[in-house]
Amino acid sequence: MTAVPVAAGIDLGGTKIEAQVFAADWSLTARNRWPTPKDYPALVTAMAEAIRWCETHGPTLPIGISAAGLIHPQTGLALTSNLPATGEPFPADIARAAGRPPEADLAWINDCRALTLSEAALGAAKGADPAVGLILGTGVAGGVVTGGRLLPSPARTGGEFGHFPLAAAPILRHGLPILTCGCGRQGCAETYLSAPGLSRIAAHLTGRTHAPETIVTGRATTPAFQMAWEIWLDLATEFLVTLCFTLDPQVIVIGGGLSRAPGLADDLAERLAQATLKGFPIPAIRLAEGGDASGARGAALHALNQAAHA
Repeated sequence: MTAVPVAAGIDLGGTKIEAQVFAADWSLTARNRWPTPKDYPALVTAMAEAIRWCETHGPTLPIGISAAGLIHPQTGLALTSNLPATGEPFPADIARAAGRPPEADLAWINDCRALTLSEAALGAAKGADPAVGLILGTGVAGGVVTGGRLLPSPARTGGEFGHFPLAAAPILRHGLPILTCGCGRQGCAETYLSAPGLSRIAAHLTGRTHAPETIVTGRATTPAFQMAWEIWLDLATEFLVTLCFTLDPQVIVIGGGLSRAPGLADDLAERLAQATLKGFPIPAIRLAEGGDASGARGAALHALNQAAHA
């Protein structure tokens, strides 16, 4: 007996567009993939094709879209670093190209929020409330899920944790400079806690640029890399303290490229227990389980939630 589709999600990345259709038990019933075009008109056309493909599995199927960046809540214009869409009315153009009304809400969700929602519903944070997702990769961001839904975010910037100011004490303790973030602010957590941030710490110690992967894998044999990693852990722990005091999560799920560093979750949990208020419990620190499926699955969950509360 063929499973009946209940929702679809489209994960729009810098190199590929992946559409997935899900049954009620969140098993995958169909998937398709397209390369991500490098110019805006072709990107709109490709996304419209992905939507029409999803509609072949059910014309009224809720469809969510997961992508990096933000959509302005008033203007509908996109702000993104990995797609040729900044300053464009991206959702409206996609809807129009797919034969939908321009004002149609396509259940757009930031990719980090999609991962958080996916992990809270079906992954490493299942059953936790609240659950926080923290992605440590090219950038730093995440999301908050409570009551099975994303925390309401009128400006759609909730979860942009990478632009929290990093505590000054550990920066001064390690003699690090205050860096200017890509957003224009100084001292954002992303400048040191992202994968490029780890490279900046190592460069500060060695005078040379090293790839984050080289630093992580070379810790056992290169003292400077081990020192850079210890500094990064110190900064990350202070950052987790801020998240804990602000959101008091039951579980923090970590994803992104740096989450693959051996022993990361245990190292952070041990340090967090020492850094927070003595005797108080800390959240469980877990690694994301969804892998490449998290973006599309989180988008589909978001679309289904949105349809249910329409």
